[in-house]
Amino acid sequence: MTNGKDTVCSICHGEIGPDVYGRIMCYGCGPYELLPHERRDLRPPQSVRPAAMKALVYRGAGTYGLEERPRPELKGPGDAIVRILCTSISSTDLHILKGDAPEVAPGRILGHEAVGVIEQVAGGVTGFRRGDHVLVSSITSCGRCAACRRGMTSNCEEGGWALGRHIDGTHAEYVRVPFADYGLHKVPAGVDEDALALLSDVFPTGHECGVLSGAVKPGDVVCVVGAGPVGLAALMTAQLYSPAQVIVVEPDDFRLETARRLGATAGVGAGATAARVLELTNGRGIDVAIEAVGLPETFELCEDVVAPGGHIANVGVHGRPATLRLQKLWSRNVTITTRLVDAVTIPLLLETVRTGRLDPRKLVTHTFRFEQLEVAYRTFANAAANKALKVLIKNG
Repeated sequence: MTNGKDTVCSICHGEIGPDVYGRIMCYGCGPYELLPHERRDLRPPQSVRPAAMKALVYRGAGTYGLEERPRPELKGPGDAIVRILCTSISSTDLHILKGDAPEVAPGRILGHEAVGVIEQVAGGVTGFRRGDHVLVSSITSCGRCAACRRGMTSNCEEGGWALGRHIDGTHAEYVRVPFADYGLHKVPAGVDEDALALLSDVFPTGHECGVLSGAVKPGDVVCVVGAGPVGLAALMTAQLYSPAQVIVVEPDDFRLETARRLGATAGVGAGATAARVLELTNGRGIDVAIEAVGLPETFELCEDVVAPGGHIANVGVHGRPATLRLQKLWSRNVTITTRLVDAVTIPLLLETVRTGRLDPRKLVTHTFRFEQLEVAYRTFANAAANKALKVLIKNG
């Protein structure tokens, strides 16, 4: 404080004042002691129009576009403002554009995957500072509610899947991240920073909802049904647990060949039947069947091939009912799981990337500049024709 009046930080232009210990601090940059030569940089706040940024905005079912929007500002004590360096597009973004998510209002900035640089932190953030390079989690977690304490952060009472859904997301030059101490992860030194955007969502989804829910263990026979980005992420992370076989079922030739290149021991293409899958196991069946499509026929295929004592791990987003064949499964000790990603394994996945055990870059097929975001959406929406898996959008 100066002469009892509010002041503004000369670095980030955030508010300056005393913290609970009486130290002078900036509510944007964090606590610091003012040196004598810094005091002259303090000046009374001025009424200025918030700086502008470009963002990809949902305008209603089937319509979207790049718009100029005000940069986000700090709202809560746990907030951080992140300048986006690289983002990606998820299939759930496409579901929103089709109008399949009525809770998403027109005017929302989409996106929930990104890496970036912290521009500003609120006074309650303890683990990060301005200038830190960070991975933004797709899941917002308060860290306090009953769901968060159980590790089910996707069901957080104050967050969950919020970015690009209930609050503005990462398809912008800047994003506000609530509960930053839980929703951000520092980028390890020396890694492919851009490709880490895939660790916001797609890799945790394949790993948690498929591999961990399916309890993949050494010697298992695993079958991944669907070789889209999530299915391929499940294929790649399943190999961290030393299964004996990983069979992939996928009708698209490009995606099936990609699965083979990424470690599938066998592939079943168009017209796949349970008999063909079972033949690859000598009739034994599948220990872990990972459904990564979200269609009744693919879930029912998993029911037909799962071995006694096996797991069916549903990952796909289903819009129609599937038949649960309990008349066949009731006596076979089969476990069926469903799950929304919690993103709690991001630290583990970051470590596997740092040590070279996992390379998310292998799923990247296209890279765009930020001003090409609309082109990136069209490319990803026509993935089969464009042979697209994950697309990266770089800002700057």
